Amino acid sequence: MKSEHQIQNEIMLAVSQHGCTIIRTNTGTVKTNDGRLFSAGPPKGWPDLTGTIHKTGQILLIEVKTKTGKLRPEQKRFAEFIKKYVPNAAYGVARSVEDALDIINRGIEHDRKMERH
Repeated sequence: MKSEHQIQNEIMLAVSQHGCTIIRTNTGTVKTNDGRLFSAGPPKGWPDLTGTIHKTGQILLIEVKTKTGKLRPEQKRFAEFIKKYVPNAAYGVARSVEDALDIINRGIEHDRKMERH
């Protein structure tokens, strides 16, 4: 089975070739010289990949999981937040390149429907 890291790299390459800009969302905690902990990056639950769909200008948010990977509670809360407050975002969980491209295509279709109304 492919690792999440392998899937993520494949998705980033395919998505960038599909008319999108995409970056890996880096997070981490480091200890400063004076012993304090410093957390870098977005809040817990933020997706692994963040970008834009050039055609529509939509934000693109992809949570990458292996075939058996499950969303953590904070990732579920983030998904609910995005669906409620940023309904035109292209957001989803991708376990493969095909899943990621489907998220983009659904986002583009949703944007077209919004334009018609």
